[in-house]
Amino acid sequence: MTNYRRIYTPGATWFFTINLAERNNNALLIENIDQLRQAFRYVKQRRPFDINAAVVLPEHLHCVWTLPPNYSEYSIRWNLLKAHFSRSIHKGEHVSVSRISKRERGIWQRRFWAHLITNERDFNQHIDYVHWNPVKHGWPKQAADWPYSSFHRYVKLGIYPLDWGGAEEFNFDVGE
Repeated sequence: MTNYRRIYTPGATWFFTINLAERNNNALLIENIDQLRQAFRYVKQRRPFDINAAVVLPEHLHCVWTLPPNYSEYSIRWNLLKAHFSRSIHKGEHVSVSRISKRERGIWQRRFWAHLITNERDFNQHIDYVHWNPVKHGWPKQAADWPYSSFHRYVKLGIYPLDWGGAEEFNFDVGE
């Protein structure tokens, strides 16, 4: 068995991918977007962090977060967020025997992808990836057509033009 360890760097910026346990034809996250937004607010009030970018798709989400100086525990934040969201929605998902024994719901994958942002190029590349991800998965034809994204805030700030992020625009992978 591999000894899996996470890096914890105070005040760092991170790219995350968080998946539902059941990704097949599941629209749980966008069907419960208000509960997910509330879970983010709940955690941010208790364990502050900045959301640099975020996108919510039907069965997974991507975020770029910056933690406050002297804080490095992003796993606690994700655990709180997952738990708060899970308690706010109806039960009914498939729950494995191992999850039942640990009193867990069957909503989220236990692990998540975390990538430490190392420089400005890395940051910009991941912000682009977050905003382009719905197009990559074939949901909208361009980023502006996806409502569950910080892309719209970036347009208001003048960082992206409204027509940025069409299907032909990108061909890259950041380790999703």
